[in-house]
Amino acid sequence: MPETCRHSGYAFTDHLITVPLDHADPTGMTIELFARELVAVEREEADLPFLLYLEGGPGHRAPRAIPGWLERASREYRVVLLDQRGTGRSTPATRQTLTDLPDPAGYLRHFRADSIVRDAELLRAHLAGDRPWSVLGQSFGGFCALTYLSLAPEGLREVLIAGGLPSLTASPYEVYLAAYPRVLAHNERFFARYPRDQEVARRVVDHLLENEVALPNGDRLTPRRFQTVGLVLGQENRFDSLHHLLEEPFIGKGELSDAFLRGVDSLVSFAGHPLYALLHEAIYCQGEASAWAAERALAGFPEFGLEPGAPVRFTGEMIFPWLFEEDAALAPLRSCARDLAAHASWPSLYDPDRLARNTVPVAAAIYYDDMYVHREHSLRTAGMVGGLTFWITNEHAHDGLSRGGAVLDRLIRMTRR
Repeated sequence: MPETCRHSGYAFTDHLITVPLDHADPTGMTIELFARELVAVEREEADLPFLLYLEGGPGHRAPRAIPGWLERASREYRVVLLDQRGTGRSTPATRQTLTDLPDPAGYLRHFRADSIVRDAELLRAHLAGDRPWSVLGQSFGGFCALTYLSLAPEGLREVLIAGGLPSLTASPYEVYLAAYPRVLAHNERFFARYPRDQEVARRVVDHLLENEVALPNGDRLTPRRFQTVGLVLGQENRFDSLHHLLEEPFIGKGELSDAFLRGVDSLVSFAGHPLYALLHEAIYCQGEASAWAAERALAGFPEFGLEPGAPVRFTGEMIFPWLFEEDAALAPLRSCARDLAAHASWPSLYDPDRLARNTVPVAAAIYYDDMYVHREHSLRTAGMVGGLTFWITNEHAHDGLSRGGAVLDRLIRMTRR
């Protein structure tokens, strides 16, 4: 029997099951899948429906701290927080584990949304038997939810999506061509709020152009790697943190401070989530290679150049091949990353015909100024899925779900109409 602990008004029960690495070969290699079930203590004995939460990413484990939306969810659900395969306690995929495999890229080809959905179906059978459950998908978790609707809608009672309606057909290159203008717009908002930070960012880049600077982990901090701190600009709860980082970067006679370098390191290292870097472009691939789409698309946006004297513009949710040279957590996986970028035989993730005939209630929040998911792609997809009701808002950034129970409450009420 799984062990249950209780605190903060909730009962927490951990579940660990074994699933096939390749669901097409159920007798082959297996991996472990971890999930944590949460229920309000006063409703512990109640026969509540299950709500599966799918985290954003790819490559991020489920939250360990109590999420801000849990109080609302626990009024009517048992919540299941899934560590998607390769993350957290679900047979983690890292430089320590992947480099021991004969074909790490071949192994990771089984770590996209289609495999995550098939894992979820085995977990559902383990927890709920033949009863369908509800799914809440944040960002990439919403991508997985659409794959769920395409592959196994019979397992779903309802689907709630927060900032995670992807294009059903866009190539990785098209995704990034649409992404760079949104990142530039978030840069403009940031520097309009903090005008002095433009000068500070330029000073930091100039210093890095003229000096070799090491991060606390020993990696060299190059100008282009510093530029990637812009990944946080699309999150309401972290937008201002970049300003706080830039308030005091220098100490003494023009040396970058240890505190600043520690803060940068926490933003630019993929040590805690290497799958994010390895699979980020692959999550968009359907029958084609990504071929380093973000780097190819960047050539059309000279605003991100770092020439002396030019305004500094931070990049966002883009993965570049040079990261696998400069990040010590990724360097042992450079050949794996190259193989994944070159792989062209990715299966389809969505079934447009099945989605058009969908009868499962679906509610989606589309964030008007979302830096990570293209609004027009989301609106187009919303019109292609039967039974889908959407809400478009500029009240929240991409992390609106985590800001409390308001977003989840509205999504639940939308499915009840």
